Amino acid sequence: MRRYAHVLKNIDFRRLWLGATVSTVGDGITWVALTWLVLSGPGGVGQLGLLAVCYTAPVALGGLAVGPLLDRFDKRTVLLTDSLLRAAVVGSIPAAAAFGALPGWLPFVVAATHGLLKMVPLAGFPAAIPQLVDDRDLDAANALETLSYGVAGIVGPAAAGLLLTQIGAANILIIDSATFLVLALAAASVRQPLRPPAAPTAKRRLSFASVGKDRAIIATTVSFMAFNVAEGMLVVTAPWLADTRLPDGPAALGLLLSALAVGEFVGATVAGARQPRRSPVRAIGVVQIIAAAAFLTLLSAPRQLPIAVGFFLIGLLSAPMTIWAQSLRMRRIPKALHGRAFATLRTLMQATPMVGSALVTPMLAADQLTTAAVAMVVLAGLPALYLLRLSDVRPAPRLDETAPDLDGTVPGLNGPVPDLDRPVPGTEAGHGSR
Repeated sequence: MRRYAHVLKNIDFRRLWLGATVSTVGDGITWVALTWLVLSGPGGVGQLGLLAVCYTAPVALGGLAVGPLLDRFDKRTVLLTDSLLRAAVVGSIPAAAAFGALPGWLPFVVAATHGLLKMVPLAGFPAAIPQLVDDRDLDAANALETLSYGVAGIVGPAAAGLLLTQIGAANILIIDSATFLVLALAAASVRQPLRPPAAPTAKRRLSFASVGKDRAIIATTVSFMAFNVAEGMLVVTAPWLADTRLPDGPAALGLLLSALAVGEFVGATVAGARQPRRSPVRAIGVVQIIAAAAFLTLLSAPRQLPIAVGFFLIGLLSAPMTIWAQSLRMRRIPKALHGRAFATLRTLMQATPMVGSALVTPMLAADQLTTAAVAMVVLAGLPALYLLRLSDVRPAPRLDETAPDLDGTVPGLNGPVPDLDRPVPGTEAGHGSR
């Protein structure tokens, strides 16, 4: 816990992290409120699909636009502007309801705007972390972000469910609007400038394409995308198991999802307190292979306990993967490209679970649980085997090495490649390696 206490002593990081956490809780409230508004309106259930499209489809478009903004302007300004804009947009629903003139199209506009701007905090906060904390605190800072999403994913929907019957779906959105104002205040109160690094000289220009030459970044990204496809399959398989195979029905579904969430919480807590001793790429590969094997517990149906243990292990092991990979990216990708890099990578990660959901549906419809489980293991584990072979990837550059050479190469991303199995600069024994 000393690592967490140390990073939270950083006032600017603490303010921005708390603001982002509160705002993320509000995001969970928004989705529940919007779905209830649509269910209660004309078209009912038939309009839920359109709402989901409005909420998710613009994320990709927004992700492409957000990255360059984060790399061009002070991240405090971008986060502040986004928060104020979304506070106004979300607040338009309770305002319209108060005047008795809530049009049926407004929830869809709010959902689309929310989705379009979703990547601003999702990419903006991690892009700001390396400018707020020291290198040795990156894992702890990233773990705190992961913990925020875990807590918000539970608290937000649960709070919305309780408040629906008390104040109504439209008025619940007042709370989410207020959470955006909290993030805006937090961003405005950060004293450390979060401007992009000084513009490189004509001789040393940054190129986003150079990131694509980093095998560690590409390999971990592809591996994570494959794992997310497997998790997307798992999310659909869980309710199918509860409905068709497990004796406790809905209670079993709650058990499985709770086990996954608890595992993620425990895994994130441990990963933030302890850094990989050697190669983070290999550490990710080892953990991902073990997590992939946990998908095989699905074959123990109708026994609930082994499956719940499997869900717990998948959550427990996937959280460190996320934290270590994010710290790896922060160390290897030039600071001036962090906005575009995190916006692009997180946009890709947001899309892959939906692929898994689509893949597994026909398998489950044909009652092919074994085929589905094996597919999850292969998707989650096979790319990780390649990570174990990355012993010849050049070590990460220092965080201030942001300019590539004239030929377009970035220090630490190209050229002769020594062994990766050495501590990341700043994490040697006595400098935060434990």
